[in-house]
Amino acid sequence: MENTNPTPKKKKPVIFIVGAVILLVAFFGIRSLIRSMKYESTDNAQIESRSVPVISRVAGYVDSIQVDDYNKVDKGQLLVKIDDQEYKLAVVQAQADLMNAEADLANAEASYRNSIANKRVASANADVQLTRLTKAKNDLARDEALLKDGAITQKQYDDSHSNLDATNKQYIANQEQVNFASSQVTTAEAQVKKAQALIETRKAALDQAKLRLTYCHITAPVSGKVGRRPVEKGQFVLAGTPLFSIVNDENFWIVANFKETQLEKIKEGQEVNIILDGYPDAEIKGKVSSFSQATGAKFALLPPDNATGNFVKVTQRVPVKIDLVNADKFRNILRAGLSAEVEVNVD
Repeated sequence: MENTNPTPKKKKPVIFIVGAVILLVAFFGIRSLIRSMKYESTDNAQIESRSVPVISRVAGYVDSIQVDDYNKVDKGQLLVKIDDQEYKLAVVQAQADLMNAEADLANAEASYRNSIANKRVASANADVQLTRLTKAKNDLARDEALLKDGAITQKQYDDSHSNLDATNKQYIANQEQVNFASSQVTTAEAQVKKAQALIETRKAALDQAKLRLTYCHITAPVSGKVGRRPVEKGQFVLAGTPLFSIVNDENFWIVANFKETQLEKIKEGQEVNIILDGYPDAEIKGKVSSFSQATGAKFALLPPDNATGNFVKVTQRVPVKIDLVNADKFRNILRAGLSAEVEVNVD
């Protein structure tokens, strides 16, 4: 009699497949566990660089612009020129003021020399008059003795006495002239110092006018690439107005925001593997440079205050700065703000 029972299906291939899957999952699980013990990683990271604002230091109309959006510029390169006619006139005015001050100084020095000469003449006259006064005193003493002896008349004695009085008054007048000449010297000397101080002021004003003239030529403070350029020719800008920014392409680094629970193993100087989201094949290396002294939340516009409201514990993140070791090799792909994933070797 023919056997009508169906032949049971073979289950061995299914068992093999399930076993292979379990082994594969176990392999990758153990591998991930070992890797997690050797590395601390986060995808909350991005490239950072310095963005330097280009600021006008003087007010005026934009005369010309030498760059466009996203242009490469070198440090010291002319970027924007402000109309400088007004500032050139200010330099001419400052130069004229300086020349006027120098002329005033020459006049003050001439007056000072004249006052010294007048003082010398007055002193010499006083010295001559002192000699005459001494002689008049001696003559009066001699005539007084002669009068007692009857050798001269009373009139001769009176003449000698009158001569002494006149000579003494003249000497007093000469002394006053010396004192007046001395005061004139002091005044003239003060005028000279005042003129010298005015010259220094005028020189400072001229230097300032020349300096402000140089500010009309706005140059690149650093090498890098220009961001969006909103300023246009003919636009009026005020002193201190930011015109645009230059992103410094000579220095890049990574800021990675690690969870506070990951920080225990991370130390300064540890090696870091960096993977850019936009360039996953680029093998960028780095090293841990420094740690922020505050969590990212503390830098927020409205930092949370756990002492108010309902407290909900949230794992905080701490910014960690990572220096790029081989940045020169990948400078053409590095852009500030690009997202990255970092792995810190904590083994």
